[in-house]
Amino acid sequence: MRRAVITRKTTETQIRLKLALDGRGRYTVKTGIRFFDHMLELVARHGGFDLDLTCKGDLDVDQHHTVEDVGIALGEAVSKALGDRKGINRAGYFVMPMDETLAVAAIDLSGRPHAVVDLPVKVRLVGDLQTELVADFFDGFAMGARANVHVKVMYGRSSHHQVEATFKAFARALRVACAKDRRLAKMLPSTKGLL
Repeated sequence: MRRAVITRKTTETQIRLKLALDGRGRYTVKTGIRFFDHMLELVARHGGFDLDLTCKGDLDVDQHHTVEDVGIALGEAVSKALGDRKGINRAGYFVMPMDETLAVAAIDLSGRPHAVVDLPVKVRLVGDLQTELVADFFDGFAMGARANVHVKVMYGRSSHHQVEATFKAFARALRVACAKDRRLAKMLPSTKGLL
């Protein structure tokens, strides 16, 4: 199984993360932000990943460091678990309906970090999560995974559904991008010879 363990310690956060890409969607997540925990649980379940994550962050200051650093650590875990990236699909996309909301995610594990997040949420909080930080999570993930990450809510009324559909679409797109393609076997999915 493709696995990684990441320990990230800064003056702002202490993160311990274990990831198995070829898992069964099992998770234990504790960040101190319950709605964020729920979104990460969705990533594990919809991605088919096993995720064990604990983060102790300076939530007395703000949620930003916790959310961004978890994104970076998760991205680093995905990159480490992929190894040389030979034989993977490399790219994946998913269109996720959730009641009145439709979200789209596209990911390319290209070796080049870039994120575009179009999430038109109009409220400051969904549950206990500051909604402006959703973009910081995906930025952090893109940096850590060295990936292109594009997420967009096409339409939707409920802010809760918009955020949740985005994370579900992201998880399923990532699942496809990380999946092995038997036809590629040990080939690198790039004509450049480098990802």
